[in-house]
Amino acid sequence: MWWQKEIQIPKKSRGFHLITAHIESAIKEIRHANVGLLHIQILHTSASLTINENADPLVREDMERHFCHMVPENQPYYKHTYEGADDMPAHIKSSMLGSSLTIPVRDGTLYLGTWQGIYLGEHRDYGGSRRLVLTFNGE
Repeated sequence: MWWQKEIQIPKKSRGFHLITAHIESAIKEIRHANVGLLHIQILHTSASLTINENADPLVREDMERHFCHMVPENQPYYKHTYEGADDMPAHIKSSMLGSSLTIPVRDGTLYLGTWQGIYLGEHRDYGGSRRLVLTFNGE
């Protein structure tokens, strides 16, 4: 079985946000699947998707601090600055982390590790809501 849908994640502040529950609530169709793959694609160039720690929110705070240190704003070599100091660093962070995830589905649920969750990396100060395309293939 194949299906695809687009969902919208409400506007988030800059940082890393656990969105696993939002994804799970949008994919009720997989509850009857024995096995499959869910592909998630973010339709933006200044936000990203990644999988990481789902229990301790300090991990998300540390991730944001590290990426801001690693890819700082206001660098003299940035030429793409039309949309603000956070724009070019947001594009770099998005490319580093990626715009898509593929997650196994087993027995009707996402097959993530015990401490794994899906993160939305919002790399803009005022990024707005984010659109995701969810594509499932399974049986």
